[in-house]
Parts: sequence; structure tokens; C-alpha cells
Amino acid sequence: MKLANRVQSLTPSTTLAITAKAKELKAQGLDIIGLGAGEPDYNTPKHIIDAALLSMNEGQTKYTPSAGLPKLKEAIAAKLKRDQGLDYKPSEIAVGSGAKHSLYTLFQAILDEEDEVIVPIPYWVSYPEQIKLADGKPVYIVGTEENQYKITKEQLEQAITEKTKAVIINSPSNPTGMLYSREELAAIGEVCLAHDILIVSDEIYEKLVYGKAKHTSIAEISPELKKQTIIINGVSKSHSMTGWRIGYAAGDESIIKAMANLASHSTSNPTTTAQYGAIAAYEGTQEPVEEMRQAFEGRLNKIYDKLVEIPGVSCIKPQGAFYLFPNVKRAVELTGYSNVEDFTTALLEEAQVAVIPGSGFGAPDNIRLSYATSLELLEAAVERIHSFVNSKMA
Repeated sequence: MKLANRVQSLTPSTTLAITAKAKELKAQGLDIIGLGAGEPDYNTPKHIIDAALLSMNEGQTKYTPSAGLPKLKEAIAAKLKRDQGLDYKPSEIAVGSGAKHSLYTLFQAILDEEDEVIVPIPYWVSYPEQIKLADGKPVYIVGTEENQYKITKEQLEQAITEKTKAVIINSPSNPTGMLYSREELAAIGEVCLAHDILIVSDEIYEKLVYGKAKHTSIAEISPELKKQTIIINGVSKSHSMTGWRIGYAAGDESIIKAMANLASHSTSNPTTTAQYGAIAAYEGTQEPVEEMRQAFEGRLNKIYDKLVEIPGVSCIKPQGAFYLFPNVKRAVELTGYSNVEDFTTALLEEAQVAVIPGSGFGAPDNIRLSYATSLELLEAAVERIHSFVNSKMA
């Protein structure tokens, strides 16, 4: 049977493919250090697990409203007020089966055939594919390394056409870890307001910010930008709940209602037990969140200097998330490989270190390394990469 065109044109997730390959080699007995996965290495905090268990034991195992439990939406609204000073009604919040599902449902709700969504490069791997699945067209703007991989208002202005429906802002960014400043967001927002473009603000890494950097939601800047923005967030990264699959969208009530209607015919509702866990995540102690953030910052500070000592590797120090996104173009040249893909394949097979080639993020000269693993493994991995490069240069 012929498959639908929409799935034949999909590009498989680079991150999941590399992670699967690393696990396969590890299962064969090889000492693989995997730096590919985009999830914290901490278990979900105990008070969240306990709340989920209690909900099951109390019989909370049935359907919920498609857009999520009212109590969870209230908890999300309280979090948005507490952290960003933003007021949202429950009818302006839709809970999804992960932030990825919330994004997917959003694009299905707002895009018609050939509608354009502006996607900054480097991008998270699923943005273009989700846009295409909604019959939309991703339009790319390159965030240059000189500008910390961020786009400018001038670039945005030049990319806008009569078909432009939305622009994606991911801050802190996956894969670069960069943050947009309040001033940069205000400038981008000014362009979006002038052209009536929806802002999709992916803030899934907002709790993982380091040094003197500060996360700002573009919706905070003005009431006008709040109306023009759909915030996407969730508990996966902040509370180490990747497998629980709880995310949310907050914004214009008509868009949120459309998303809820779509979800009612796809997932019915986010997993009930996981929703009770998410309530505990937002209403309970935030100490585990801060402990994890501090641990990631400590790892970053210790591993960054070692990474940039590797010949041919340059890297802007990230301000958030838990990724390093070094440019390895010169290292690839020094070691005699023709491209980054061949370099990373050899790195996995010979040095037994799994990293993600940047081509999956629209940046073919880079690789992505996750430091959401132990410092011991990180140091060993960087030492292996350094030795690998040195051996190929000899």
C-alpha cells in the first residue's frame, strides 16, 4: 500500500536516531557515552511521583476534559502569574501530551496550505516537520554565530511575505542554549505587531538559565504582545518529567479552543495520572528544580573550558538549556573527514561517544552535546573526543 505523502516526506528525528544507535551499541557491550538525549538525568522529584500514585489509588484513572484538568490549568495559570507576571484564564490554557504535542496541535489549528512559518536556524528538529504536516511551509532565517545564533528584527522584516502566519522564538534555545534579551524580543515583537504575525514562544527550558542571564517571555513585554503570543511550555525539562508527557499552550482563547477540539479527536486527553503529577510539580516545592539547575550550571562551567581546548573546536558558552553546540568545521578538516556526519559516525564507532550532527538542526558545521549526564561521564567523553581528534591529526 502506498503511504501518504505527508509521512513519506518526513525527516526522521536525528536526536532519536542517534540515541537509538548508541543504545544498540551499548547493548552489544560497548562502553558508549551518549551525549545525545535531550532529557535530564535526574529522576522525577518524589513528591510528584507520590501525588501521581495517590491519584491512582484514589480512583483518578478516568477521562478528563480534552484541554486538561481544571485544577491543572489553575496551577499553570498561577505559575504564569508567579514567574512571568502574566494573567491567563483557564479558557486560555490547553494542556497537551507534552509540549511537542501542544506545538503539533497548534500548527494544525492555525495553518492552511502554503501558510508560512518563520523558523530561525539553528532550530529544534521537529519544528519544520510539524509545520509541513499541517500543510504549511517553513521559511528559514539563519541566526549567525556572530549574533549568538539569534535572528534580528531586520532579518525578520525581510523574510515576511503575505503568506507569513507565525514566527517561532525558542529561548533558551535547543540546540544552542542562547537566550533572547528583553530588548531583542521587544524589537522582534514590534515587527510581528506591525505585520499581525503570531508569535510561537517555546519556553520549555525557561527554568534552566545560568550565570547572570535572565529568561524573559516575549508575552511579558506588553499587553499587545501577550495577545499576539502563544506560549508553549511544560514540565518535561524543568521537573525532569520527560516521560510523563505533559505540556501546555497559553494564549488567544479562540486558538486554545480550536486546539482543545482537535485534541478531543486525537488523544482525548493528556494522561490523567500524569496531570496529577504536574499539579504537584507546579504547586509543590520548587527546590528540586533549583538543585537540578545548579547541577547543570556546575557541569557546564567545568566542561566548557575542556571542550574549547580541542583543536578545531569553537563554541559560544550557552546561557541556558543543557546543550553545547560547538562549531567543529575546522576539526572535521583537520581530521580528514568530508563532513560532520562522517566525523560523528567515526566518533561513535571509534571513540564510542554519541553526539548529534548539527545538520538535523539546520547547522551542518556544528554538533550538539547534552550535558544532562554525570560530570564523570562528561569529562570522559570530552577526553575521548580530544584524543580522537589528536589521533586523526597525527
